[in-house]
Amino acid sequence: MGHTHSNILVHAVFSTKGRVPWIDESIRPDLYAYMGGSLRGMKAPVLSLNGIADHVHVLFRLPPVVSLSDAMRDLKANASKWVHEKCPGHGDFSWQEGYAAFSVSASQLPVVQAYIESQEAHHKKTSFKDELIALLQKHGMEYDERYLFD
Repeated sequence: MGHTHSNILVHAVFSTKGRVPWIDESIRPDLYAYMGGSLRGMKAPVLSLNGIADHVHVLFRLPPVVSLSDAMRDLKANASKWVHEKCPGHGDFSWQEGYAAFSVSASQLPVVQAYIESQEAHHKKTSFKDELIALLQKHGMEYDERYLFD
């Protein structure tokens, strides 16, 4: 085959360190816009990005020349730098060390997009901890609850 063709869809979830509610309405739109731009700069188009004050969900297309770990490291580092430079009073902001990432079938793309877009309503009924555990279980991933959060 003369060209590389890929459609690697990733739903990633990560939290602020200690689940501190740093991502308030005063920074959320600009932070999300910056994060989207950061991923676009990696040639990883964002298909959905949303969350609440203590965590973010992002659905993006991972290019075949970028590893997931590199994309997540750079996304989180760039976003942290942006918060520290642009948001007075957020000097202690940081992300948790890890993340959860799930592959998404193209047929499930609209379902996952709707799920991410409805985060505010979803979290009126479900805690982030319960949400993360449900996602891990749904995807058949083993985990030790002691190490889910830092």
